Amino acid sequence: MALKIASRFRRLLQRPGSIDLGPYERLTQLVGEAEESVLSLTDEELTEAVAELRTTGGLHEDEQIEFLALARDAGNRAIGERAFDGQVVGALAMLQGRVVEMATGEGKTLAGAIAAAGYAVGGRKVHVLAVNDYLAKRDAEWMGPVYELLGVTVSHVGQASTPEERREAYQAEVCYVPVSEIGFDVLRDRLVTDVADRVTVEPDVALVDEADSVLIDEARVPMVLAGATRNEALDDDVVQLVRTLRAGVDYEIDGDGRTVALTDRGTDKVEKALGEDANLYDDENLDTLTQINVALHAEVLLRRDVDYLVRDGKVSLINNNRGRIAKLQRWPDGLQAAVEAKEAVPVSDSGEVLDSITVQALIKQYKSLCGMTGTAVVVGESLQEFYEVDVAVVPPNKPNIRKDDQDRLYLTVDQKNDALVKHIGEVHETGRPILIGTHSVEESEQLSDKLEAAEIEHVVLNAKNDAEEAAIIAEAGVPGTVTVSTQMAGRGTDIRLGGKDETHDKDKALELGGLYVVGTGLHASRRLDDQLRGRAGRQGDPGGSLFFASLADELVTRYSVSSGLRPHPDDTGRLTDRKSVGMLEHAQRVADGANAELHRTTWQYNRLTGQQRAILLETREKVLTEDLAADELAERAKERYDELIDEVGEDVVKAAARRIALRHLDRRWTDHLAYLADLREGIHLRSLAGGIVHLKPIDEFNKSAIASFDTLIEDSWKDAAETFVDAEITSDGLNEETSGIPRPTATWTYLVNDNPFGTEADRILGRLRNAIKPESFSEPEEILAEDFDDDDLPEELRDADDDSDDEADDLPEELRDADDEADEDQKK
Repeated sequence: MALKIASRFRRLLQRPGSIDLGPYERLTQLVGEAEESVLSLTDEELTEAVAELRTTGGLHEDEQIEFLALARDAGNRAIGERAFDGQVVGALAMLQGRVVEMATGEGKTLAGAIAAAGYAVGGRKVHVLAVNDYLAKRDAEWMGPVYELLGVTVSHVGQASTPEERREAYQAEVCYVPVSEIGFDVLRDRLVTDVADRVTVEPDVALVDEADSVLIDEARVPMVLAGATRNEALDDDVVQLVRTLRAGVDYEIDGDGRTVALTDRGTDKVEKALGEDANLYDDENLDTLTQINVALHAEVLLRRDVDYLVRDGKVSLINNNRGRIAKLQRWPDGLQAAVEAKEAVPVSDSGEVLDSITVQALIKQYKSLCGMTGTAVVVGESLQEFYEVDVAVVPPNKPNIRKDDQDRLYLTVDQKNDALVKHIGEVHETGRPILIGTHSVEESEQLSDKLEAAEIEHVVLNAKNDAEEAAIIAEAGVPGTVTVSTQMAGRGTDIRLGGKDETHDKDKALELGGLYVVGTGLHASRRLDDQLRGRAGRQGDPGGSLFFASLADELVTRYSVSSGLRPHPDDTGRLTDRKSVGMLEHAQRVADGANAELHRTTWQYNRLTGQQRAILLETREKVLTEDLAADELAERAKERYDELIDEVGEDVVKAAARRIALRHLDRRWTDHLAYLADLREGIHLRSLAGGIVHLKPIDEFNKSAIASFDTLIEDSWKDAAETFVDAEITSDGLNEETSGIPRPTATWTYLVNDNPFGTEADRILGRLRNAIKPESFSEPEEILAEDFDDDDLPEELRDADDDSDDEADDLPEELRDADDEADEDQKK
């Protein structure tokens, strides 16, 4: 009961999952008192004092107080930064397994380093999980002198690190590593055939930087280890045929803009091109149909400079959360090859999935979890649900005096952009530094063209020049500077008024009101809006923010409805009525809800797979480190085993048995993953076959997945025994190639980008926007019918009313109560 009351109280304060900082603040006072005795120590004495605290069972409260006093002074001595009380509170919270919310510029990096060192002194190994190579390297080197003074070893891992460098780095007490890199190393270690080839250590403590981005936004994106098998190049005739198809005639795009399908006329056209008697839906044409579909998706729905870039003869995906090139990231199911064919670039290597792991499954392996970010409260409930961690909201060292103006809403995108450029010009004339946040490379370049036409000097930061980001962002606080950027999340560089060294007219920047942040549209998550706003007003500086939006923005057209909407814009197209403005809030709530539901669904589907993988890994570990393979094969193929012992010796036979068993375990697992991928794609169709009794897709998936895995290990042993009987085993060992069990000629890692069209489940979940009615719609301003014409609505919204009544019926049963739940939440 007490927990329920606390949860409701947090919800009332709009701080779900947050905790009381009182105990940490009392401890921080004691740290301040203990610091007085530390100041007189020499550097060597300080290091020795930390060494005396070392233990293997974690630091107790009194030891934490003493350590934090030493660490605070070490920061001051080593890098000239003495931790504020807020940073000490943050470090304490992380040492107790919390995710800390600290505003931009409040010193999360130092607070995280102190917490990581505290864990290390307590006998733990810490992985500080960063979002990219740059931040992992920068923070490890920046905080290196602090760790050295505390007697704690530190290292970092990046994409260019060799296996030997990785192995050595993971031995350090604190290792800074991008979350994708540790994930890839875990996957590679799972498939080693010799213990000596492993590079990682047993997961212990994960301290996650940009915790909301890593733990929530990226939790659905699997990291994959693939093995070379085939080339996925599309038939050029198919590519050319698709380019002749016409929108609205040969194919139709659904209301979400996430799927495209051939019409009857389009099907006839394709079949005619294939041959007079061709039936596109015959089994023999299944491969052609698949190629037509992915080519159509690539041609129609994926946009250059929005979803991807073409650079150096390659298609590079863009990370939607960060606006950067998503290195080593690709689309699944032939879609990557389709985009490459569309852009006439060489088709990249493809292969079968040998193993995969999601960020959430990776994090779940750690014994302890903590983290830090600038925006955690909004996802506090999700952090509790998926990771069982609370949020500690640390107040800023100085009060936040940033002024956030009310969003400005316009009817159309053109009207919004006209007002946006005009407003930027007016502010720029005063000399105030401006940071403009856009949603895509395409949008940033279009805005750049408009600013150039308006003779507004500016600099652009997007995925095309992300190598220069640190230098560009660092100078965004200089008076007269206009910076256009795509996605500021995870940029990792403070914007100081007056520039990086605060010597370029800082006083003038202060007088002008500080950095002015302008958003060209609201994001699907208000956390991203808050992250952009948080770039202004750091450390008590003045600042301001203003977001522009339109009813034709993708956020509104995808996640809201125009039912009953009668907008009444002024001469500039601006809307101020409560109903129109309410659509923005409604769309963001639905987008957040849909993304949370997709995260939940992804975790449900991956949970069983993870449990099965754990069972397989237990057997694989015994094969790798013990004589299980030899014992099993000696029993299953005794005559052959005894024969080989006499011919080549016991050690050679045991090594050969081990490699044969490992290969068949891995082969069966690869086939199982392929089966599960196909199963999930079609499981919603199977659920419709339940007739009157509704079959839950997840239940059907689990039932089939369990049946498939039931005999996997036993079948692996049968396969291994068959191979063992006929394998070529000499005194030199096993010849894998002639024995019919060659391992992949090459392996590589990548992240599977979210399929932009989604599975059937994703498409159904997208319809949540019609299942939740915005609270603000209850009291619309009255607009006379004669004052309104349907043509006043943006084209994207004119047909929404026609579809809204039918879409709720398409929801799966478990989602049809969303309306009731939303109403209950509003009442609370």
